Amino acid sequence: MILTGPAIAAARDAGHITIDPYDPARLSPNAYDWRLGSTLRVCQGDLDAAAPTAFRELTLPDDGYVLEPGHLYLGHTLERTGSETYAQLLNGDRTTGCLGIWVHVSAPLGHQGHAIRWTLEIRATRPVRVRPGMTFGKLVFLRTHGTPASYQQHGLKYRTREGIEASRLYEENPGGRR
Repeated sequence: MILTGPAIAAARDAGHITIDPYDPARLSPNAYDWRLGSTLRVCQGDLDAAAPTAFRELTLPDDGYVLEPGHLYLGHTLERTGSETYAQLLNGDRTTGCLGIWVHVSAPLGHQGHAIRWTLEIRATRPVRVRPGMTFGKLVFLRTHGTPASYQQHGLKYRTREGIEASRLYEENPGGRR
């Protein structure tokens, strides 16, 4: 079951949902409009599932940065979000999609018990200028069913990061380099 905007606000006020920073004007009927953070990593060279990803990191200037087609960018959400009570789904939205920005297509699920600034996978179909703090997508909260299973209790590799996290598949790939 997806929480409505008023239910998200009530759960946040009760301490069951974390959204930081929070702006009640960013609530919509069934979601919270999240924003792009201020840092991007531009992945460089060939990507290899058995090796860490090479990248260069940049801080987005206030007047923006032009994303170019053919590049993989890793960014982060401005907001830190999460809940021990609810799972989350983070997606781009129509407004960014109409600009030719594909954001966070591969991993939209935020597990119950995982409060983070999300790492975003970003691709551009055409050159497009993005700015820090711009609305970049929608976040929904989902009621879970069954025994709660907090992400933090599972010892998984992405549980403690606050910044941009590149793929760590190499940690479980035979022959991978650390």
